[in-house]
Amino acid sequence: MIYLKTEEEINLIKESAQVLGKAHAEVAQWIKPGITTKKLDTIAEDYIRSFGGIPSFKGFNNFPASLCMSVNEVVVHGIPGNYELKDGDIVSIDCGVKLNGFHSDSAYTYPVGEVSKEVMDLLTATKKSLYKGIEQAVDGLRIGDIGFAVQHYCEERGYTVVRELVGHGVGRELHESPEVPNYGKRGKGLRLKEGMVLAIEPMINLGTKSVMQEKDGWTIRTTDRKYSAHFEHTIVVRKGKAEILTTFDYIEQVTANTSLMVEVK
Repeated sequence: MIYLKTEEEINLIKESAQVLGKAHAEVAQWIKPGITTKKLDTIAEDYIRSFGGIPSFKGFNNFPASLCMSVNEVVVHGIPGNYELKDGDIVSIDCGVKLNGFHSDSAYTYPVGEVSKEVMDLLTATKKSLYKGIEQAVDGLRIGDIGFAVQHYCEERGYTVVRELVGHGVGRELHESPEVPNYGKRGKGLRLKEGMVLAIEPMINLGTKSVMQEKDGWTIRTTDRKYSAHFEHTIVVRKGKAEILTTFDYIEQVTANTSLMVEVK
């Protein structure tokens, strides 16, 4: 069942999303070669709890951490551990916050140190495709319009779109209906209605779209081990123009004029 959110509920999600955005920025300040993904996870959890929030991912289907930390060829659901980030890596940080009974969800992929132009172009295109999808999250359009916008933008530039993993509704539960694929056909799928709160999250690969799950039951990586990028916002469907509830503003205040910045023109 799809739950349309009231304005009061949307405002509560916005409050959660502000804490989430600030938590992302707190973590971003620590991203550098030599830091472990486990250390970044601890920073995020402590920060979220200091605002009275709960890390949405920790314990969700028994996931053991507060962040999904996905490095290089890992698409999503990487488990934080003793891996030390190194120059030339990229790291996707996916995080959720539950506050006042409502979840928000967002992701951002960071270049660590100096990465190649090819990899930086992947990050830029993935981030841009997120906004292309959001442009279609309008009352009266359809789920397929969102997916088509992401897919068309990325495939036109030679990238591939992961099929097995999709966006989703967000609210009192971290994952609600409907599913929001990053591929699709214009005018197809569920009709969008004002008040739907969705997590739109392109997962875009440098090589094949094919992915596999590691033995830990969580980590999803590309089968050819080429890099994958992931950006995500929680949005609400509106008439005329979607409203973005999460924010990258805090991240970009921290990363401005650094190698961590992913610019979209």
